[in-house]
Amino acid sequence: MFAQLPDPPVDPILGLAQLLASDSSPDKVDLGIGIYNDENGQAPVLDCVKAAERWLVENQPSKRYLSSAGHPEYNDHTRALLFGEGSDAHQRSRTIQAPGGTGALRLASDLIRRLRPGGRIFVPGPTWPNHPVLLKASGHELVVYPYYDLATGALRFDEMMACLAGMTSADTLLVHGCCHNPTGADLDLDQWGTVADIVAKTGSGVLVDLAYLGLGDGIDEDAAGIRLLAERLPEMIVASSYSKNFAVYRERVGALTLVGANATDAALAHAHTLPVARTLYSMPPDHGAAVVARVLGDADMRRGWEIELRTMRDRINAMRARLSSRLAGQSARDYSFIARQRGMFTMLGITPEGVEQLRSDHHVYVTNSGRVNIAGLNNNNVDRVADAIAAVSRD
Repeated sequence: MFAQLPDPPVDPILGLAQLLASDSSPDKVDLGIGIYNDENGQAPVLDCVKAAERWLVENQPSKRYLSSAGHPEYNDHTRALLFGEGSDAHQRSRTIQAPGGTGALRLASDLIRRLRPGGRIFVPGPTWPNHPVLLKASGHELVVYPYYDLATGALRFDEMMACLAGMTSADTLLVHGCCHNPTGADLDLDQWGTVADIVAKTGSGVLVDLAYLGLGDGIDEDAAGIRLLAERLPEMIVASSYSKNFAVYRERVGALTLVGANATDAALAHAHTLPVARTLYSMPPDHGAAVVARVLGDADMRRGWEIELRTMRDRINAMRARLSSRLAGQSARDYSFIARQRGMFTMLGITPEGVEQLRSDHHVYVTNSGRVNIAGLNNNNVDRVADAIAAVSRD
């Protein structure tokens, strides 16, 4: 059964990690894998996470199963974080813990397939590379809508809306909640309103991928778009993750939140989602969710997390500004869009040959698409990276 298998395709991120590991240069820079690194180039464990883990060691009474819905306090805190404690959307939503943002997206994908078997899912171009893979695994037909102009670093919003006008009531719109991966280019609030209008007009569904809440401009600022959708639309689905904003990547801490026209509808949708979760992974892992629940549920720890999150956000935005400033005037291309974008990623718009030259000549590692993890920059390497990007852009 196994002997005749062909060699599998190399994962682009894992393949990049192998190239990086084989580079013996002390000056090599990893801007590929999407994790937050601090000023020293380390992926830290947050102080609030360590404190919550110590508390769990001393106080967690049992490791028994919970349910397919996962940690109840975690679910409640997630809904409140997304929509605001006591808000209308908070009251008419229900959350299911999932194994990471990817698990939440696959859960949503299978649920939508059951509810709208003949519908299509509209995804932005470009989008996170795993989106098409996991959506197609559920059997969905995909439509790619224009989103980003690689040459200018700007949104293609008019073209986007023209495409979305073709949605029907059987279709679902996938949109990034903030800090778009891989481009860093987000909708502004007026554009979110226009999206809400087209969804209401066509009767389509909405699936929001929210993986970077708080890493753009702040928690409330980053959630403004999905909160507007929830105010204007009777239903929506949000797949969220704490991997980045709590730096708990390997703990797989995600959630799927279902917003209904009222609390009764949300509870019904929740009940129909649990059997889907049961067939996918049965029970989600608890440790990371218990940590997040402890932090969000304790006022002092919550304040500590928000301070640490602000430090991460401010450092990323400072690196954006410095990279953009250093690139100014060094090449024919205008890289000022980097400073205007938000989140961990941007796309350089350089050729595959330029990507290879970054690696071979400058020991700077980005993905083949030219996506850069801004959080991999620091004060010791950002100028050198900028000069390298300018050099390959001129060639």
